Amino acid sequence: MRVITQHDVKELLSMKACIGIMEEVLADLAAGQAVQSLRSVVPVHGGNLMGLMPAYLKREQKVGAKIITVFPDNHAKGLPSHQGFVSLFDAATGQLEAIVDGRRITAIRTAAVSAAATKRLAREDAATLAIIGTGEQARTHMEAMLLVRPIRRIRIWGPTPAHAEQLRQEAERLYSGEGITVETMPTAEQAVADADIVCTVTAATTPILHGAWLKEGAHVNAVGACRAKDRELDSELVRRAELFVDRMESAVNEAGDYLIPLAEGVIAEGHIRGELGDVLLVRIAGRSSERAVTLFKGLGLACEDLAAAGYILNEAIRRDKGTEIDL
Repeated sequence: MRVITQHDVKELLSMKACIGIMEEVLADLAAGQAVQSLRSVVPVHGGNLMGLMPAYLKREQKVGAKIITVFPDNHAKGLPSHQGFVSLFDAATGQLEAIVDGRRITAIRTAAVSAAATKRLAREDAATLAIIGTGEQARTHMEAMLLVRPIRRIRIWGPTPAHAEQLRQEAERLYSGEGITVETMPTAEQAVADADIVCTVTAATTPILHGAWLKEGAHVNAVGACRAKDRELDSELVRRAELFVDRMESAVNEAGDYLIPLAEGVIAEGHIRGELGDVLLVRIAGRSSERAVTLFKGLGLACEDLAAAGYILNEAIRRDKGTEIDL
């Protein structure tokens, strides 16, 4: 059994590779080649939680689960909000093959799924990106969006100006040589006012993005809120948007961004256009027009974690990374 650390994951799993892996596994999920159960959540004091996310990948013959804790207030303590690991078993023998750091997988694969959605749903000429949030997901989403659209401007907003400025400086060092301008904005409304793509990657439990702020043709990736009572988006945005999700079962049980406007009567059942996997398989269409506002609501899926972990394990074996141990 191989133990693969966060440092190894960062080295072995590139964002470009992960986007392709996520496209494949989401298409497999829609085609019945991947199986997963709705995540099981244990509430922890202070609004925190631990989640168990199992899945089975038929083509790869891998089965396993991610165990992860979500402590949204950890940023104030200098700690990551998401911590955990992915266990990977051989589905033919039941043998445990690997334990892989889950924090870095989560950071990369979440942004990679948003990139896969952006490839299918955002306008081809999308050039202005707004990042709402300043944590680890803000950084990986920035990287991912630049791989799938011709981004020339990045606008950043977060509730703590110092964190937004730190992110701006990091992004400027990384991307200024590519002719990309990066700036912080004083409000979320100003950040998204002219944005073609908006990524909400916050720990917010009440709306921080409003539909009235978005221009025609914008695309939104909303990945921060992951509980039925929490949301990042106001009801008007959800009503206005053509809504796509990573998994229907997850959305109707866990997505406050969908469930709250549904309970309010602002939208009706059937408002979700479909799953991203069905768009990838061309079973359903993406955006309906250049003027439409599109929304991808991602909750994160176990099959995504297993697919990423399987790729990492293969790379670790090929490049002799990680640590082999006997249990």
